[in-house]
Amino acid sequence: MKTNRRDFIIGAMAMPIARTSLAAERKTVRFGVVTDSHYAKKPVAAWTGSSRHYAHSTAKMRDAVEIFNKSDLDFAIELGDLKDMGPLSVKSAAGDKVNRSPNELRAEALGFLDEIEGEFKRFNGPRYHVLGNHDMDCISKEDFLAHAENHGAAKGKANYSFSVRGVKFVVLDGCFNPDGTPYRCGNFDWRKAILTKDELEWFDAELASAKGPAIVFCHQLLDGFSRITPVICLSNWKDAVAVMERRGNVIASIQGHHHSGHYSFRKGTHYWTMKAMIEGPHPAHNSYAVVEVSPEGAISINGFADCENRTLPFKTKTTG
Repeated sequence: MKTNRRDFIIGAMAMPIARTSLAAERKTVRFGVVTDSHYAKKPVAAWTGSSRHYAHSTAKMRDAVEIFNKSDLDFAIELGDLKDMGPLSVKSAAGDKVNRSPNELRAEALGFLDEIEGEFKRFNGPRYHVLGNHDMDCISKEDFLAHAENHGAAKGKANYSFSVRGVKFVVLDGCFNPDGTPYRCGNFDWRKAILTKDELEWFDAELASAKGPAIVFCHQLLDGFSRITPVICLSNWKDAVAVMERRGNVIASIQGHHHSGHYSFRKGTHYWTMKAMIEGPHPAHNSYAVVEVSPEGAISINGFADCENRTLPFKTKTTG
């Protein structure tokens, strides 16, 4: 049954947590996560089974960050499609359809990105980003990474890793075309996304060097083996999963992209796809979570608004 979090949120706002002192005492890793905010100043779009309220995402992000700042987190991460873009054409005074220039679309989209990143920047700890397909709909990866800053050594990088309290976090960039060229300014088919050969080799090396459990972040889904539409998964998900299962230390793959969410499990790894922030009007709808990882590898997801609670127990590779 879905939990109503209004009382919890009000209580959290009333009792701020001393982040630095509590973080030093606990042994778990705790982080905030959001995905698919798709921020843009454009009308609501109705899709089958969904309703995208683009312009509401700044208020939704503000609500999420307010709770993150009161929750003693080690970091916060967004899983891609942070922004969206404006319409490709507009009507002239005479009623004719006029196509907008690439430069106009790019400048507008960078403005959207700056606005939603400005809300995410309110988080008072390390922040990280995962590249999503809509992040390159009319801008380049270089544009995105210049306007959405990753923490520390991850600054300016699309795929990277970092460690917190013995847990290694690996961020993948699946935004490449089948020929290995990067997504750029709409030059891609979002239904075809891959990890390049070089990135797969890097991924394998990162997992091999992990001293403890690892968690993977990716925008597109990796669990193509489950009952899920194949086009929302990495086209070469089998290669990524083969790396993970060979190394045997990935306890979870945390994903975005599929707005309604999804879950599967295979050979010791949980695959959790988070519900999208964009769906539904604010304040009635939102989606964000605080995730806690125990030293033993158990994961607890404290979901807010439309994001459900979930417990992902640690299971050895041989149990499923």
